[in-house]
Amino acid sequence: MTKILRKLAGLLALLLVAAIVAFLWYRSASQPQIDGNMKIAGLSAAVDIVRDAEGIPHIYAASADDAYFALGFVHAQDRLWQLELNRRIPAGRMAEILGPSALDTDRFLRTLGVRRNAEKILANLSPDTRAALDAYAKGVNAYLANRKGPLPPEFILTGAPAPAPWQPVDSVAWQTMMAWDLGANWSQELLRMRLAQHLSLAQINEFLPPYPGDPVLQTQDYTRLYRELSGTTRQLQKVAGIAPPSYVDGMGSNNWVVSGALSESGKPLLANDPHLGLSAPALWYFAHLSAPGLNVIGATLPGMPTVVLGRNDRIAWGLTNTAPDVQDLYIERINPDNGKQYQTPDGWADFTAHMETIKVKGQPDVTLEVRQTRHGPVITGALPVIDKAPIDARKYVVSFAWTALRPDDLTLQAGMKFNRAKNWQEFIEGARDFNSPQQNIVYADIDGNIGFVAPGRVPVRKPDNDLKGLAPAPGWDARYDWAGFIPFEELPRQFNPPSQRVATANEKVIDAAYPHFLTSEWALPYRAIRIKELLDAKPKHSMDSFAEIQKDHVSLAAQELLPILRKTAPHSERARGALSALAAWNGAMDVDRSEPLIFSAWMRAASRQIFADELGDALMKDYWEQRNVHLSMVNVLKNKDGQGRWCANATNSENGKSQSCDDVLSSSLEAALADLEQRYGKELSKWRWGDAHQARSEHRPFGKIEPLAKLFDIRVPTPGDTFTVNVGRHNLRDEKEPFTSRHAASLRALYDLSNPENSRFIHSTGQSGNVLSPLYGNYAQRWADVTYLPMKTARTEVEKGRLGTLTLSP
Repeated sequence: MTKILRKLAGLLALLLVAAIVAFLWYRSASQPQIDGNMKIAGLSAAVDIVRDAEGIPHIYAASADDAYFALGFVHAQDRLWQLELNRRIPAGRMAEILGPSALDTDRFLRTLGVRRNAEKILANLSPDTRAALDAYAKGVNAYLANRKGPLPPEFILTGAPAPAPWQPVDSVAWQTMMAWDLGANWSQELLRMRLAQHLSLAQINEFLPPYPGDPVLQTQDYTRLYRELSGTTRQLQKVAGIAPPSYVDGMGSNNWVVSGALSESGKPLLANDPHLGLSAPALWYFAHLSAPGLNVIGATLPGMPTVVLGRNDRIAWGLTNTAPDVQDLYIERINPDNGKQYQTPDGWADFTAHMETIKVKGQPDVTLEVRQTRHGPVITGALPVIDKAPIDARKYVVSFAWTALRPDDLTLQAGMKFNRAKNWQEFIEGARDFNSPQQNIVYADIDGNIGFVAPGRVPVRKPDNDLKGLAPAPGWDARYDWAGFIPFEELPRQFNPPSQRVATANEKVIDAAYPHFLTSEWALPYRAIRIKELLDAKPKHSMDSFAEIQKDHVSLAAQELLPILRKTAPHSERARGALSALAAWNGAMDVDRSEPLIFSAWMRAASRQIFADELGDALMKDYWEQRNVHLSMVNVLKNKDGQGRWCANATNSENGKSQSCDDVLSSSLEAALADLEQRYGKELSKWRWGDAHQARSEHRPFGKIEPLAKLFDIRVPTPGDTFTVNVGRHNLRDEKEPFTSRHAASLRALYDLSNPENSRFIHSTGQSGNVLSPLYGNYAQRWADVTYLPMKTARTEVEKGRLGTLTLSP
């Protein structure tokens, strides 16, 4: 028996050694070649790719097309799995590799027709842009053809096949998906439709109040119409459940620029930090492209051949989301005598229709009929056919109008022009092609000019449109049709403003004199106010003072509510201790303090108690977001126009008596503290915001699989909240991790126009998408600490401490 055990132990030891050897081989073999020479077909001349000390590729090419080729090559080297997803998602082809769990989202995206529309866009792009897309695709495919090592771990773990060749249309489709991430106004239309099932219009306008200082936007009372469409509403609700997520709940970004009159150098300074959902690897990939007529560095998107955010030798630019209302839902009436027709203002018209075939891993193919009206795709058709659908759901369908689903969307072409622009006039010519999503773009150049433009295609709504795009409209009524788009010359714009500065943070960027309607759903102005306060605090700014602004995590939202909260009557010793801690707190969301955690948990509990009885479980499950409840909660707690009546909640009252808001604050404080004790222990003094508020960069798809998430996700404690300049948004609905930051500054950049080589940037993870690479998460802590990497383009500087130089030769 002893001999057998020894042999077994020896065998296990050998297997363990073999496994370790295999792992070490795989880890090494799966890394890209970054040094030496490679012969590659498709280039016109040799290209040098210098990886600097931080793994950022600096591409030195003899032509722009060779530079785009090399960018495709390095994207494939470092982010192959991400590229594969960026190709499959807009095409609705995820079920091929992930199985039935991805089928519903594929159905939605096939219905939306992102890739079909991308094919039409591609045909309308300029020859130069198509040539760049071709060169980029050839670079990706050159890597695929010459790859010698094993595929990244995700391919092995999912059993996905090796990637198919990249096509130029894949790049265009991914640009449209980026517009989706920054849109989704339609979800708010659906929210109003659902609220209308049991709330009055007045209650809806209180729950979704207007922007601070604005009047309620006057509309017809749509509640009666929607109550007759309860089945259609439920169908649309199910469609929303299968749509890919967008990040409107985490919507935000900051940018600001000052002229030389307000800088220590006498030249402009520009800052930008776009806020998006955190992912591992990061959405962004840093790169530098150098070729005759092209020397640009900044943030690229794997799948696209442009620097989306960055600088060249003469200009710098930064984006925030304007978030206009560019999506409308239309209720289309089906002809009762011919189910292939729908009603228009001019009578019955045929749906256009075609069939889609979706391949599903491990299951038979699924066929899907996709229908379209004059407004857009019929999104309720994304659902499987239900024989027992409600009567009204058999009489109506819902179509989807979106400015990004047009064949003349030239946004990708605009990015190519930005990269080469030398001055404001050339930049504006590029902005003319920027269609979707509308962005607030700040600009600066080495000649001392600063500017702002908000390009994008924004629909004009007719004067007699009494829904204003806030709620689904009857598709057969012509007054709800779009009447063209706001002319480019009439979009918001400034050049060298008298104030010597421009700052935007998704707040309302137009005044009462602006003649066009952009949206009524601007982000709350806390960040914008704070940025302007900090800009006012110094007569002259520097790169370091701009960095301090990006690092600021004082919450004006907390400061607004603290005077009310401090008057709360405690019902226990622990509540008394919490109120004592908040008494001297200034709203700074520091990682090493307990007050931010107490405040955030308290406001979460209070919003639940205030609104849960009116909204019900289903709506709270889907729409309990700070975007929806923060301002309305502030209005309730301030009793604006008598809105304190929302606190009268019989569900949480004692002895059947109606509650006051004072009662709600006392009981919600107790509920919050009980929840925090369960999560973090009984000692309040040991609670830390950073423990709860870790920034989670989530891997797709392994972030949803518990054991794999621990390996592939990247977590780091961070300060801030939804309303701080250094932002970190958490999800109120997430019972497991309600304070985890999931939307934050996806990158930060500072640009010095006195010497562009002094510019800095950072993003949230690392350059590599391979979890086994030392470059997978090596930026994360520095990003959390708000430190930066140098944004150099001079080759002599780039080569200091370089990781390697790879020469691609034809």
